[in-house]
Amino acid sequence: MKLQGIKPIENMTQVDRIEMNLHDYFRNENFLPGDSIPKEIELAEAMGVSRTAMREALTRFKTLGLIESKKNRGMVMTEPDVLQNMNVVMNPRLLNQDTMQDFFELRLVIEMGIVDLLYVRKNDESIKKLEEIIEKEANAKTINESLKLDIEFHSTLYKISGNHTIERFQRILMPVFDYMKNTLHIRSQEQTEDYVSHKVLIKILKDGTVEDFRQAMYKHLIQYFEQIK
Repeated sequence: MKLQGIKPIENMTQVDRIEMNLHDYFRNENFLPGDSIPKEIELAEAMGVSRTAMREALTRFKTLGLIESKKNRGMVMTEPDVLQNMNVVMNPRLLNQDTMQDFFELRLVIEMGIVDLLYVRKNDESIKKLEEIIEKEANAKTINESLKLDIEFHSTLYKISGNHTIERFQRILMPVFDYMKNTLHIRSQEQTEDYVSHKVLIKILKDGTVEDFRQAMYKHLIQYFEQIK
């Protein structure tokens, strides 16, 4: 196994620099998920650092899901779950107002951006699922029940898009979106002049054009877009 691509670290206490060096090494040597990497002691000796410092740097890679230990194989590269760490820290109480506003706006951009995917991947079964949600909404007895069905409707649109990363990202952003919605005291959809209901959205999704649906979705979310300054 080649170790020539590793550069010595002058200051053995700077774990950040060790981590950066490892990133360069893994990239330059074209390590792929499933590939075994050199042992901790080999990496430490190649860089001229202590095993303790190297272990701390490797622990960071493990935390990020970039490497893992395998029985009888040592450490191997893995395909990281790029959204998992974001999911762990996505707590409105830990984020400042500007960051939450950014995520709030990002959610709206994604909501509008999936429209083209919906028209590529929609089918009779997915339309039927949306219609079933609409029927439940019509019979909802409480505000809480209506809110849950509203979330289910939009979550189903994300599923119809067929993009699993976007679908997961939407779920991750949900706590921030809900927090901002409550903090900003956003008016209800029914209070807007050009209110577009879920029922109307489904009709357009079935019979209208992509642009028709995009415009209708904007009107459906207009009270959120009004918060963008």
